[in-house]
Amino acid sequence: MAKATARHILVNNEKLARKLKKEIIKNEITFEKAAKKFSKCPSKKSGGNLGTFSKGEMVKEFDSIVFKEDLHRVHGPIKTEFGFHLIEILARY
Repeated sequence: MAKATARHILVNNEKLARKLKKEIIKNEITFEKAAKKFSKCPSKKSGGNLGTFSKGEMVKEFDSIVFKEDLHRVHGPIKTEFGFHLIEILARY
């Protein structure tokens, strides 16, 4: 079964997600600092790190990015039932 390691930032609105993505890409803030300061997910304590997980463990919208898109890029915002995510895929196995 496919596995991946990723981190994410979860916020309530798309506008904030887009603003954070721009700031991360421009190196105005690191992904980890943005996650710790803005994310509403408990993973914010570890800079948004979700660890390693299998395909199907996350919601469909999340999996569709993590198991198909480029590694080491900030993807999103991706809307799920939880809010808007910025996702960085660290590895796939």
